[in-house]
Amino acid sequence: MHPSHVLVPLDGSPLAGDALAHALDVFDCPVTVLNVVTPADAGMIEGGVLEPDEDRRESAHERAERVVDLARDEAQAVDRPVETAVETGDPAETILAYLDEHDVDHVVMGGHGGERSGVVSRLLGTVATSVVSEAPVTVTVVR
Repeated sequence: MHPSHVLVPLDGSPLAGDALAHALDVFDCPVTVLNVVTPADAGMIEGGVLEPDEDRRESAHERAERVVDLARDEAQAVDRPVETAVETGDPAETILAYLDEHDVDHVVMGGHGGERSGVVSRLLGTVATSVVSEAPVTVTVVR
């Protein structure tokens, strides 16, 4: 069965970009790209982190908007419109909540995100692993 609506969580990493390209190439249905800005108290330290400081919060949201704008541009380059969304929260929990709240029946995501250094290198794949194990829909992981 072909999906009727695909969600592509994006974090700005190359694998997330590959996931978007895959979704746009393979699926002929609406695609939504989602960037999750992660609060510092959510336990993850990566690209879109919210710190208590308002300037950092604003900067993280601006970065998130740039990520989804780039995705929109990529989709337009292949004549495919995409919906975009920016949410705040724990990435896996926010992706799963998005699935519950929207009519999405397939997720395409990168196997890991962020830079391969420090704390992030120990967390690679945790978001994808959580989504694969808990999502009520099919999940394709691009590596």
